[in-house]
Amino acid sequence: MSAPEQPREAVGDPAREAGTRPVGQPAGTCRPMAYVYAIGRDEERFRALVRTWTGVDGHDVTVVAAGGLVALMSAVPADAFDERAMQARLGDLGRLEELARAHHAVVDTAFAEAVLLPLRLATVYLDEQRVAEMILDHRDRFAELLQWLDGHVELGVKVHADPGAAAAAQATGTEATQAAASSPGRAYLQQRRQKRNSTEDLYRVAGAVADEVTHAARTLATAAVIHRPQQAELSGQNGTNITNHAYLVPADAEERFRQAVHAATRPAAGVRVEVTGPWAPYSFAAPVANPEAGGTPQ
Repeated sequence: MSAPEQPREAVGDPAREAGTRPVGQPAGTCRPMAYVYAIGRDEERFRALVRTWTGVDGHDVTVVAAGGLVALMSAVPADAFDERAMQARLGDLGRLEELARAHHAVVDTAFAEAVLLPLRLATVYLDEQRVAEMILDHRDRFAELLQWLDGHVELGVKVHADPGAAAAAQATGTEATQAAASSPGRAYLQQRRQKRNSTEDLYRVAGAVADEVTHAARTLATAAVIHRPQQAELSGQNGTNITNHAYLVPADAEERFRQAVHAATRPAAGVRVEVTGPWAPYSFAAPVANPEAGGTPQ
């Protein structure tokens, strides 16, 4: 089943929405802006629960209701969330991480209660009225997408190639080769040959493992999205991220999905397969660059 299209304009653009202010009114004197986390169905449990939540910068989480849907949002000061302030925050890794943690905490807490559409980090609108208008403008498409995502979770599958781990495993074989060689010179040449081929072999094997794991994962997934590989300094993992895929999986098939990926993972020195989640369906709630297998179209 293919996903319904979600409008690009439904996701607030801080450069467009947050940067607008009445002519002649200085920054810091505007009425509060609306930082939006997610869209969901208008259910009483959301209204009751949000009274206990806090979001970005410790601001309370509230709801804006329109057309049978709600947006989870926080009223935030304009001078901290307008275009200039957001550009500065997004350019500071420490402040960006703090913002991301608060944003995802609200989404994850809400997703534990019901299906929702997570919005991109730093989605800011001028005010609550703009949020309500956004919901009404795209109500039918939001409702269709919520129905499509209902009963599903997002799982990530990453394949890593770690030359360090591969080299450690190879060391034992190298020592055996040297011991069996008829001369030190021959042992040296064999060692050089092994070192030259090891990296190439590692990535070839990692690619084959990734293909097998991907095939197994897609048999149980409703949709898949290919993300760019993560850089090691951002992922916190050793080695190189070869593949970084997201899968939309029925919640009741999560364990079977994990077992299928594990079964398809052939043992290989220096190759590691990681399954992450379950997450709210971030990869399937907004347009993506390369949807596959029913992923959200552009």
